Amino acid sequence: MIVPALAQALEKRGYSALTPVQKAVLEPELGEADALVSAQTGSGKTVAFGLAVAPTLLGEAHHFAAAGAPLGLVVAPTRELALQVRRELEWLYELTRAQIASCVGGMDMRTERRALERGAHIVVGTPGRLRDHITRGALDMSALKAVVLDEADEMLDLGFREDLEFILDAAPAGRRTLMFSATVPRSIATLAKSYQRDAVRISAGGEEKQHLDIEYRALSVAPADRENAIINVLRYYEAANAMVFCNTRAAVNHLTARFNNRNFSVVALSGELSQNERSHALQAMRDGRAKVCIATDVAARGIDLPNLDLVIHADLPSNPETLLHRSGRTGRAGRKGVSALIVPGNARRRTERLLANAGLTATWASPPSADEVLRRDDERILADPAFGEPVKDEERDFAAALLERHGAELVAAAFVRLCRGSRSAPEDLIDVGPFAPSKEKFARREETPARRDDFGDSVWFSLSVGRRQNAEPRWLIPMLCRTAGMSKREIGAIKMQPEETFVQIAADWADRFVAAIGPDRKLQGSIAVRRIDGTPDLSRAGYQPPKPDKKPHRGKRVFDQGAAGFEKRASDEHPTAGAPGPKPWTKKPPKAKFDKPRFDGPKFDRPKSDQPAKRKKQKKRPA
Repeated sequence: MIVPALAQALEKRGYSALTPVQKAVLEPELGEADALVSAQTGSGKTVAFGLAVAPTLLGEAHHFAAAGAPLGLVVAPTRELALQVRRELEWLYELTRAQIASCVGGMDMRTERRALERGAHIVVGTPGRLRDHITRGALDMSALKAVVLDEADEMLDLGFREDLEFILDAAPAGRRTLMFSATVPRSIATLAKSYQRDAVRISAGGEEKQHLDIEYRALSVAPADRENAIINVLRYYEAANAMVFCNTRAAVNHLTARFNNRNFSVVALSGELSQNERSHALQAMRDGRAKVCIATDVAARGIDLPNLDLVIHADLPSNPETLLHRSGRTGRAGRKGVSALIVPGNARRRTERLLANAGLTATWASPPSADEVLRRDDERILADPAFGEPVKDEERDFAAALLERHGAELVAAAFVRLCRGSRSAPEDLIDVGPFAPSKEKFARREETPARRDDFGDSVWFSLSVGRRQNAEPRWLIPMLCRTAGMSKREIGAIKMQPEETFVQIAADWADRFVAAIGPDRKLQGSIAVRRIDGTPDLSRAGYQPPKPDKKPHRGKRVFDQGAAGFEKRASDEHPTAGAPGPKPWTKKPPKAKFDKPRFDGPKFDRPKSDQPAKRKKQKKRPA
């Protein structure tokens, strides 16, 4: 049952129907019990816990009395999310005359203390700042009736367990405790068991199922084209708001500088920014002054941008939960969204496992090429709504003058140039082809190594390093992949010789490999590369097979190392009949090194030497 004042606020806000998680918290069986709620990001959890705790905070009254000690407490992991929760609760509780205060890091602590002294019905804050106010006696927890932990799994991942336990221990024992989270790992279940009493478990919307409003795309790129692919994806979709996720602050700063130079309206969001800078960045995204936000996972936690249609994972997320949280920034409130993963060649299998563990199905494809981006631009120009508007009187004379002076074709061409010139030019990408994922969710490798006999059409190359230069496949293969932007699948056999190494490369990659190494035909500045016609002649590269007339020792196997591998000689199994065997080898006992007897006992049992002990010469001090 919804409190009447909150029902009016929902109707005023334009809510026609509640989301699954909002309906679940209003079920009669929940009542005044504690709850552990898991629901997808963007499913309306803030309104859900606002509806759930309203009967507890208001009781039978329709409005709050004069503000004093807080009755409700909401804990969020980041400053942005805490301030966002406060804005949501303000319109939801507007008709109840609720006073809502915030306590977040980066804001003036004295202002927050004065707000708490004036009184508040609900306090929203981050764990560290709330603990500071409790320790200093500014936050009175004695009248608390309900505590809500929003994004509880993220707070534990960020290391706030000690702060959360301190806050929950300071709250009255009879309060309600509601935990809301996108996922419920073991750490959340342990915390709930310690601080909740007979909690009702609510799972709304399928916490591990793919969000139906999000289209997942895994884009295979060459490692050197990762940033260029992001530029083409942004240009292809031209989303009203887009978010690019990185794993480090340094990556955020680098991409921000690069995209600024490419004429993108971009803002950054990372932990090193002040609260004022982060607030300005988000406001620029909301009012349309910026279209692209480059952020780290922590800084973008819980951010809700209403027109966010595109999420790009510049760096792959470290776990399935992070992937779900990142992607959940889009596809909210019934809107469609795209979540694009930029996958270098060496991370394809890891991406496949990541998607499988998250229970997601992605479409593997190549990123948009430059031609595809330009075709998409032409489609947008043709579909521009300006062509559907009639010519106005104040425009008619000037339009006629333009046509009379320049002609229709030149005017149209100038219009196209103006439209294209206002956008960043797309990048020309190396075509690596889409990845074909395994049919099984967790495909295991074959026990026997894959044969390369059926490698297909290929070209052999000679490298001017061999065994004597300590050449090894484990560093040759990554070097070749980095240089040409290819994967291990395009590299066949590798024949190591004393002074030379022969490498087999797929035929469709041979020309691209030659173009990548440049006109000097050298790798890393010193390794010369030479293209070979046909199959390499191993005998000219310093390979010398064992002499055929050499007799093997009895009981010892002799191997012939050929191009096909190691093969046992027939003489090991069937020695020549009547042939004289080798002379028996006998090992002579070693000569005694010391004539004196050896003592293994303690030092004090050993006989003392007749020689006097040598003493260190000490320098005489001057008198």
